[in-house]
Amino acid sequence: MFRTLALLAGAVLTATACTPAYGRPLVDLAVIDRDSGDWLPAYPHRGQQWIAGTPGHRYSVRLTNTSGQRVLVVLSVDGVNAVSGQTASPSQAGYVLDAWQSTEINGWRKSLDDVAQFVFTDLPDSYAARTGRPDNVGVIGVAVFEERPIYREIYREPPRPYPYPYPQPPYGRDQGRAEAERRASNGAAAPAAPASAAGKAREAVADSAAAQSIGTGHGAREWSPVSQTDFVRASRSPAQVIQFRYDDYRNLVARGIVPRYRAPYRDGEPRAFPNGFVADPPPRGW
Repeated sequence: MFRTLALLAGAVLTATACTPAYGRPLVDLAVIDRDSGDWLPAYPHRGQQWIAGTPGHRYSVRLTNTSGQRVLVVLSVDGVNAVSGQTASPSQAGYVLDAWQSTEINGWRKSLDDVAQFVFTDLPDSYAARTGRPDNVGVIGVAVFEERPIYREIYREPPRPYPYPYPQPPYGRDQGRAEAERRASNGAAAPAAPASAAGKAREAVADSAAAQSIGTGHGAREWSPVSQTDFVRASRSPAQVIQFRYDDYRNLVARGIVPRYRAPYRDGEPRAFPNGFVADPPPRGW
């Protein structure tokens, strides 16, 4: 699986809509608007956390490992695995974070060297909708796994590594070919939808337009090198799941999810911070 080369330090926004297996979460999740530089605040609404995205703006998903051990983070954007492009499942490809590591994921993984940028865009232009999978547009989520301790001396054979994505399926060439054909036949891992599926996707987008207005597009390519590493999961089920819902700010206001912003001061009232830096005073005697 992939592991980022750069470490980014800093505090992050802790998501409260998660189900950790114990007291404190393993990973903190935050979404950052890369064009404005803002950390997007989360608004609680009916048991979910919502963030407001700006159409046309690039964004990144910031992950911070708050534990002293390595963890695997499977990232889903609009119901699509951000590494493999498959319809997302916790058992799939992900990113490995070292103890206390913090990093930003800027886009859909295209290779070990680059990504296609995450961009807030109109729902029909989202990557999920364009590939025939619009049902889960508007959700950013992660599934976090702990690492199984490996004591190599007790293994009769070396433990199977967990590289992501697999250069070929790990269970044999013939079985791997059959599995690949099966997935191709049902479209589970297809990067592009057939014409009939695309038509159905457009109809679904039209039906859901009132509820969801934006999704995540497949933006420009960007250099973002990673390397592969081994990882053995401690369990089949994730130790933590976090989910953010998102939509355009005006749509969230109309749906009563976020408050409408108001000017902090009315005209004529004194202000503690009316301007920017300290100006030179006028000459004496004026």
